Amino acid sequence: MTVVLPGTSRRARPAGRTWRRKGAPYLYVLPALLFLLALEVYPIAYNVRNSLIDLNVGTFLGGDAPFVGLDNYSKVLNDDAFRHAVGVSVVFTVACIVLQFSVGLALALFFARPFPGSGVLRALLVLGWLLPGVVTGNLFRWLLDGDSGVVPWLTGQVGLGEHAWLTDPDSALWAAVATNVWVGIPFNMILLLPGLQAIPDELYEAAAIDGAGSWARFRHITIPLLKPVALSVILLGVIYTFKVFDIVFVLTGGGPVDATTVLPIEIYNVSLKFFRFGEGAAASTLLLLAMLVVAGVYLWLVRREERTA
Repeated sequence: MTVVLPGTSRRARPAGRTWRRKGAPYLYVLPALLFLLALEVYPIAYNVRNSLIDLNVGTFLGGDAPFVGLDNYSKVLNDDAFRHAVGVSVVFTVACIVLQFSVGLALALFFARPFPGSGVLRALLVLGWLLPGVVTGNLFRWLLDGDSGVVPWLTGQVGLGEHAWLTDPDSALWAAVATNVWVGIPFNMILLLPGLQAIPDELYEAAAIDGAGSWARFRHITIPLLKPVALSVILLGVIYTFKVFDIVFVLTGGGPVDATTVLPIEIYNVSLKFFRFGEGAAASTLLLLAMLVVAGVYLWLVRREERTA
């Protein structure tokens, strides 16, 4: 027989058991929080701190870097090399996104209907995305080399002339674009294909019965229903492409004549070649802020689509 003392409740629980019940969810997420703090929050905070001090070789070794506030940001924004790198990155990103999304969507439409050998063919296309960026850069550097490359040799054989793609300032950036597009096409195809396959066939059948042609079905059914997936693909593509470093660095090193000096390469040059660590930290912080703006625009577009749906 259980005796209930006055002023107590049969449902009362010990304080330790109540704490364990309420605190257990926080213990489950604690490893993830520690991981984020160690590998995400702390490096970003440390970089922002470095962007506010005059950090160079001398002050880094002496440990007495003075606080300069936003002076590093002012120097970076007024630097012609930085503005040039931003312009190159914008052209590089826009060209890559347009080409790889268009070709990736075309391939996704091609593979949307299964056919014999489609699985093997898709696996072969994905190989380009699986290769490390350093390997891809070396591969295309060998293919486009003006002295021994296969591509200049083939263009010479068909009467188009042997063109030095990587040493010509007018074509080096487009060689880097072609290299990155080769990597990005499988990525776009993989993400767009499930979105296409999720569209019910009944919608296309009903539209065909009503007399809608292929272009009308694509315009009024495929594009609207694929828009959420397409927005995600474009966002990820912009973030990945704008911060590409390894492919361009291996392919051209930022040359010739800074024709392919995208923003990550400029940050590398400022930080690790000229040892202006404070300005490099400020430039990398601006790059992070730009990507946060892109993510914010994406969230705004998604919420607007949800409100109008």
